[in-house]
Amino acid sequence: MFEPMRLLPGDDLRLTLAGRTGFVVAGIGSLRHAELRLAGAPGPTHLDGPLEILTLSGSLTPAGVHLHASVSDAQGRVTGGHVCAGCEVLTTAELLIAPLQPGSLTREPDAATGYTELVILKP
Repeated sequence: MFEPMRLLPGDDLRLTLAGRTGFVVAGIGSLRHAELRLAGAPGPTHLDGPLEILTLSGSLTPAGVHLHASVSDAQGRVTGGHVCAGCEVLTTAELLIAPLQPGSLTREPDAATGYTELVILKP
């Protein structure tokens, strides 16, 4: 069963989803500004808005949130990357969440990648 969710002006896109278990399967809306980590970059890039959220998807675990988004600016330029804290909703963000059983997903350090990666826990 999918769960629709609406974020309000001023909400932090990433922090609002902390503690949930499941997947974000779609998201649209607008941001006042965004913090996206671009491919291979060591830290986030700040993008001034207003910005339109074109795509949003990712995994949610109590141990961490992993989201990717693409956003466009007023000139239609598109930027995409890893969603970091600091993506502030401007007017709305409309999400579709596929919730899963608490305890079914976590994130753990992975020696092969050097990152904290998704772990699927079997009941």
